Amino acid sequence: MNNTQNDIQPPRWSLRLLRFFLKKDFLEEIEGDMEEVFAENLVQYSVKKSRRLYNREVLKLLRPALVRGLGGNHQLNYLGMLQHNLLITLRGFKRHKATFLINLIGLSTGLAAALLIFLWVNDERSVDTFNDKNDRLYWVFTNFTLPESVLTWDYTSGKLAQAIKEEFPEVEDAVRVGNHFFRPQGTISHSEKNFEVNGLFASSNFFQVMTYPLISGKTERIIQDKNAVAISESLAITVFGAAEKAVGNTIEWESSLFKQSFVVSGVFKDPPKNATEQFNIVVNYQVLIDAEEWAEDWKGGYARTYLLLKDGADAEQLNKKIARLMYGKTGNNKQNLFIQPYAKNYLYGAYENGIQVGGRIENVRLFTVIAIFILLIACINFMNLSTAQASKKMKEVGVKKAIGANRGDLVFQFLGESILLSLLALLVAIGLVVLLLPQFNEITSKQLEFNLNDFILPLLAIVLGTGILAGSYPAFYLSGFKPVAVLKGKVANLRGEEWIRKGLVVVQFTLSIIFIIGVITINRQMEYTYSKPLGYDRENIITFTRKGPESFDPTPFLTALRALPGVTSVGNMSGDFLWGNDNSSGYSWEEGDADDNHLFKSPRIGYNIVETLELKLVAGRSFSKEMNDDESKIMLNETAVKFMGLKDPIGFQLEASPNDFKEVIGVVSDFQYGSLHQEIEPMLFRFRSSGDDFIVRLQPGTEVNTLEKIKTIYAKLNPKYDFEPSFLEDDYRALYSTEDKVAQLSNYLAGIAILISCLGLFGLATFTAERRSKEIGIRKILGASQVVVVKLLTATFTKTVLISIILAIPIGYYFSNQWLHNFAYSIELKWWFFALAGVSTLFIAWLTVGFQTLKSARINPVDCLRNE
Repeated sequence: MNNTQNDIQPPRWSLRLLRFFLKKDFLEEIEGDMEEVFAENLVQYSVKKSRRLYNREVLKLLRPALVRGLGGNHQLNYLGMLQHNLLITLRGFKRHKATFLINLIGLSTGLAAALLIFLWVNDERSVDTFNDKNDRLYWVFTNFTLPESVLTWDYTSGKLAQAIKEEFPEVEDAVRVGNHFFRPQGTISHSEKNFEVNGLFASSNFFQVMTYPLISGKTERIIQDKNAVAISESLAITVFGAAEKAVGNTIEWESSLFKQSFVVSGVFKDPPKNATEQFNIVVNYQVLIDAEEWAEDWKGGYARTYLLLKDGADAEQLNKKIARLMYGKTGNNKQNLFIQPYAKNYLYGAYENGIQVGGRIENVRLFTVIAIFILLIACINFMNLSTAQASKKMKEVGVKKAIGANRGDLVFQFLGESILLSLLALLVAIGLVVLLLPQFNEITSKQLEFNLNDFILPLLAIVLGTGILAGSYPAFYLSGFKPVAVLKGKVANLRGEEWIRKGLVVVQFTLSIIFIIGVITINRQMEYTYSKPLGYDRENIITFTRKGPESFDPTPFLTALRALPGVTSVGNMSGDFLWGNDNSSGYSWEEGDADDNHLFKSPRIGYNIVETLELKLVAGRSFSKEMNDDESKIMLNETAVKFMGLKDPIGFQLEASPNDFKEVIGVVSDFQYGSLHQEIEPMLFRFRSSGDDFIVRLQPGTEVNTLEKIKTIYAKLNPKYDFEPSFLEDDYRALYSTEDKVAQLSNYLAGIAILISCLGLFGLATFTAERRSKEIGIRKILGASQVVVVKLLTATFTKTVLISIILAIPIGYYFSNQWLHNFAYSIELKWWFFALAGVSTLFIAWLTVGFQTLKSARINPVDCLRNE
């Protein structure tokens, strides 16, 4: 162990820094002491922490009494120079107010926008990373192969966790958790009070593998008994008044799967905000097995399986080993298992044909790029105006160099001026972030908090980088001129200066136009999404789900609802109508043809759903109580009829299994099942009379009163549970909440980009007019009209913006087209999207420079030539 520690050396860069700055008289003794302290820290702390402590001590030693002189033999008053440069800088800000304000507003706005976006990005990337063993925690997924595609499921058999743990030495532990279709919810009762809960079925080692810290109870015993439950701190306080009072108490729990008594064996801290799995009560998975026999069958899909790999285990090798595991267990060769990091699923949860193709990470990348672009636009402004203003300082440079200032002093002055302005912009940006964060949280549906300590180093790096970059031109180029040449005016036309500024403006406006094209595309797609006919009427319809035990006959409830004056139609089904993922397979429709495993979209609907949603029947009839329709009857959509090749579908018998046939009684016109991200597919309607999801069409104008009456009936027939209705129109819009947030943020960010760009253009127009004032005066004396002068001054900016438009159109087209690929049904990119973006940008640019050019065109030529 000692030999290993002796091989560990202090950080090289800190050692070099120490040797460079410290006086030789002290160096040997201090360096020896530092090595001893470093060796002692290695015994007590980790290598990483020991090196961090060493770095901190080195920085503490850089004090004036210990640092050697760096300026040769002559002594300079560095404090006086600093004060002088600061005074010159502040006077410059005061003298050039317009440039100073433009730089300050533009850079601070860009920094604030970028900082808000990075807060959001940082929060998105932190989701599900809270587990202490996050680097070894994996999630088992299933690829199910169909003839035309591969489906990816995040659920597995309930027996899989234990089997993987026993058969694969790479796995340290495995947890099974009930999937989202089978979650224990309902109400718990204590002291004659009822409380709704959102629970989780989990194996007994759940709290040993996942990081949900316990307030009371022992991790290894908390849910060992299937009659014991663990509850969250907030639920414990709500039910028992304090978390400490909860353990040992008995509660009655009634859900759709069970109704029994449980003893509270522990209390855990509420899941953190960045956890996708939110729950307030946990019960042993065995309770689910007792309620559903398929929950522990190899052919069931009731569980989510999480693995904790051993240190050093190779996840890719394990992927190869477990891929065909299900074939050995069930004989089904269509299921392939694979694992991915637990925390990765939130951002990388989209799959196509079994291949990971993106997910929320696409929005993270998009807004990261947007933040960088906005910051780049702001920095370009700063650099452009700083470069323009620098050329006016040539005489100042010449005078200073003539009276003895060296180049280093001038570099220090110019860089200090840029960095100071950057720091001022940072302070304003921080104020803007604090002011705008509540509104930003409302738009993004987040609870972001701004902690300066988390961003101080990146922010200082950005500010210093921007300041150095913007000040580098005057600092390193102008400071190199000979004073005689400068004072004689022989370097008036600086090489490449104008081209640099034009190039930066082109980059700036190209990015802004791309933003505008994107905003137009996103907003048009969202308008199309909300207004597109879907094949059913979603106006004046409410939906709600009945909570409670499965033993509930919906017939009295439906009868009571139909009797209400404000209800025009009502029906029930199993599953959310807008979910779009209810499916089934195993149907054969050709004689002698085995099941081809086609997975049909197959919602389970009851009587009157077709009529309530006003779905159009093209043949046959819908499910009817008068006709005594039951589960032996099915309906199809037009796409399913075409897919099966049925010429006369009504009365046709589909074989669901040997000796089990389903009769087709009706064909429904195609409609959008789910969101527009999904194509219309072959659909088969199964009959279910006991569905807990209700759809009610209300008479227009009576919504408020009718909802109150429905609430009263619900409370009578389904006590203990809250009535939580929502309008189908709102539910449909909620399907596109992510895209809606993208649209809102894009609108704001495009506006910010244009604002910053126009600020820079205004500053450059002011500078150009000032620089060409003598030219304008001469032209006016020679007879030039105001119109000619305006054209002269705006021509350069017009050409620059036109070049930006030409560059932005193909780039904007590419990115807009890529974004639209996320939708199965989308708008076409029209030529006028790009024309509108270009023309509006050009018009905004003209307005921006118009004020300054008109002001310059109307100036008295005598004033222009007075100083000549």
